[in-house]
Amino acid sequence: MTKMLRFVDVDRQMPDKTAPEQRRQNWDEIYAQFAREHAAIQAERCSQCGIPFCQVHCPLHNNIPDWLLLTAEGRLEEAYEVVSATNTFPEVCGRICPQDRLCEGNCVIEQSGHGTVTIGAIENYITMTAFERGWIKPIKPSLERPESVGIIGAGPGGMAAADALRRRGYQVHIYDRYDRAGGLMIYGIPNFKLEKDAVLRRWKLQEESGVVFHLGCEVGRDVTLDELRERHAAVLIATGVYKARDIKVPGIGLEAIHPAMRYLTASNRVGLGDTVPEFDSGKLNASGRDVVVIGGGDTAMDCVRTAVRQGAKSVRCLYRRDRVNMPGSMREVANAEEEGVEFVWQSAPEAFLGDDAVEAIRAVKMRLGAPDASGRRTPEPIDGSATAMPADLVITALGFDPEDLPTLFGAPELEVTRWGTVRADFTSKQTSLDGVFAAGDIVRGASLVVWAIRDGREAASAIHDYIQEQATAHLAKAS
Repeated sequence: MTKMLRFVDVDRQMPDKTAPEQRRQNWDEIYAQFAREHAAIQAERCSQCGIPFCQVHCPLHNNIPDWLLLTAEGRLEEAYEVVSATNTFPEVCGRICPQDRLCEGNCVIEQSGHGTVTIGAIENYITMTAFERGWIKPIKPSLERPESVGIIGAGPGGMAAADALRRRGYQVHIYDRYDRAGGLMIYGIPNFKLEKDAVLRRWKLQEESGVVFHLGCEVGRDVTLDELRERHAAVLIATGVYKARDIKVPGIGLEAIHPAMRYLTASNRVGLGDTVPEFDSGKLNASGRDVVVIGGGDTAMDCVRTAVRQGAKSVRCLYRRDRVNMPGSMREVANAEEEGVEFVWQSAPEAFLGDDAVEAIRAVKMRLGAPDASGRRTPEPIDGSATAMPADLVITALGFDPEDLPTLFGAPELEVTRWGTVRADFTSKQTSLDGVFAAGDIVRGASLVVWAIRDGREAASAIHDYIQEQATAHLAKAS
């Protein structure tokens, strides 16, 4: 008989974790999979709360206590059905979600001091078991609809919407400028956090489900937005945001200063077997170099940990606030420290030094002043505190802004906000253009994969409602 509430006599346990000295030498995911008995025992630690704060703080509102109970009882196929009912990519979220800030960080037993349930690892275990046992099949809609939907962007938001629309029987076409589907999951997140087979498997599954991918197709260059509107009953913009935020200090134009996505994309392409001239030439290779990454989010953590694996001579992370105010996952910070990354807290670049290429950074110490509008304390430079540190490869990971889509798409009537994100109705997801919807980071700004999945699923529901309303109106007019 299953015994729940075991948090009082069973400690929190994660799957086995590779030692730092070993993982510095390879690109494998650092956590192993749970064995069945360990997953079940950890699931039994759940207190089955009447108000599950883990679920409340999950952007997808996953039914976490339900699938933990089913896992504890060994009913894994049912557990997967519950997991997949709300999440298109549970094996991705189980690996890369910042659970310490979302579900696990708000677990009731965590708040009581007993240590949270290992929700993410169990979610991943359930899904990988479902793949291994063949429970996950291509989508076969009970009814094929004649209407088609065009989706711009093959990232998590676009693919989540495609999955939901295909289940309703729509003909779905995804257009993406890259040569593989997955977006940030393929080119932005390193293998040691998310092995690419997990994403490639979902891409193949969607193709087998009837989703048509038009890769290497850039809207505005190969096809216009107006052409897509003519071609499809509705269009979803789910491009994400990829434009790197710049830093305006002297020396920013020197060689060997690169935005994070250029650096990570090169590394991930090499891992996928591509030929990358900028990596082969050493331009985007950290091997033997003094690397400084500027920023404090999860992208910065991906960069420092990538540089370690490329054999950097030294790796530092420069962040203008302290550890407590860092936006990235504390779990990722701890992993980076274990792997030898040095964090230089409350420091910001004052200038990049060098002749043609960067050779050093002059950094100034910061203090935290009064809170800003968001409630976070504003960093202020301390006069006379500047010091120099060696750096012959600098990666800027300061966040992302949207590209100028009205110009890129040749659609000046597409309204954007003052931040450049696409303006879309909160409920209907529709933009200023009839039949054109938007979801994910291109609407909310740079955010988490889990939020993009939620937005994509909600957009699919809104598109379904729109197409049905259009069909009803057409029938009423015809009669």
